[in-house]
Amino acid sequence: MSFLNFTETLTLDAASRAALPGEFVQLPDGVTHYELGGPADAPVVVLVHGFSVPSYIWDPTFIGIIQAGLRVLRFDLFGRGFSDRPRTDYGIDLYVRQLRDLLDALEIPGPVDLIGLSMGGPISATFCAQHPERAHKLILVDPAGGQAIALSPLLKQVVLPGAGELLMGLFGNSTLLNSMGSDFYDPEQIGDFMERYKVQMRYRGFKRALVRSIRAGMLGDFTGAYRRVGALKLPKMLIWGRGDTTVPLEQSQYILDAMPGTEFHIIEEAGHIPHYERPEVVNPLLIEFLTNVT
Repeated sequence: MSFLNFTETLTLDAASRAALPGEFVQLPDGVTHYELGGPADAPVVVLVHGFSVPSYIWDPTFIGIIQAGLRVLRFDLFGRGFSDRPRTDYGIDLYVRQLRDLLDALEIPGPVDLIGLSMGGPISATFCAQHPERAHKLILVDPAGGQAIALSPLLKQVVLPGAGELLMGLFGNSTLLNSMGSDFYDPEQIGDFMERYKVQMRYRGFKRALVRSIRAGMLGDFTGAYRRVGALKLPKMLIWGRGDTTVPLEQSQYILDAMPGTEFHIIEEAGHIPHYERPEVVNPLLIEFLTNVT
C-alpha cells in the first residue's frame, strides 16, 4: 500500500458517487463533479477553487450570484472533492484542459465570466490567455502566482521523490487540517468547514494529487500568465483580504503590475477567503462587476 493511502480508504466510482450530491460528467481525463444553477438563458459565471478546498468553498458566492439572476457553474478540480484523481501530471495544462472540456461537455460555448480563488487564479488566467474568445470577464480572489507561495516545512519536502510521499502520508492530514484555520481572519468562523474538508480526504488519490500539484509548480510564479491576460481587453477585478497570511496582501502588487487597469478591492477583517468570510461585502462587488454591461 502507498504511504499516501494510510487514511484514504474509499474509492470514487459509479457506486460511491450514486450517494453523493451534485452532478458528474465523464471528461477525457476523468469524471468531474460539478453543480450548475441559475436561469438557463442567463450569462454563465464559472467558479474555480484553489489548492485543496473543493467547490464548497464557493457556497456564499454560488448562492448570491444565482439570486442575482446569473447562471453559475462550480466544480471540483481533479484530485479534489468528488472529482477523479487520475494518475497524471497535475500541472496547469491538466486544469485548463479540465475547465475547457467541462464547458464543452455542458455545451457552454462562452464567453463566460471566471472567478478564480488562490490556485484557481492562475488556472482562470491561463484559460483566458489560451482561450480569449471564451472569456468575458475575469475576477481574481487572493490569487496565487504573483510569486511562489512560501510553503510549510512539510510541503517543501514533498518535491523529494519517496520522502515526499512518506511525509505526506504520515503527517499530511494533520498539516492540511491545521492550515485550514490560517485561511480565516477569525478561526472561530471555521464551523463545519473542516468537517466537510475531511470527507474528500477519505478517497484514494487526494494527497497524491496535492503532492503532484506542488511538484508541477502549481504554487509557483505565474506572472507570465497574468501579463498575457493583462494584454487582453477583457474587464478584470482583483479582491484581497487584508489579513491574508497564505498569500499576503503585498503580493497583490505583482498582479496589478501584470494587469494594469484592474479594479482592486481590499476586504477588511478577512483572510485568504474573503468571499467566504465576508459575503455581505464581497457579493455586492462581484454582482455589480458581473452585471455591468461592457
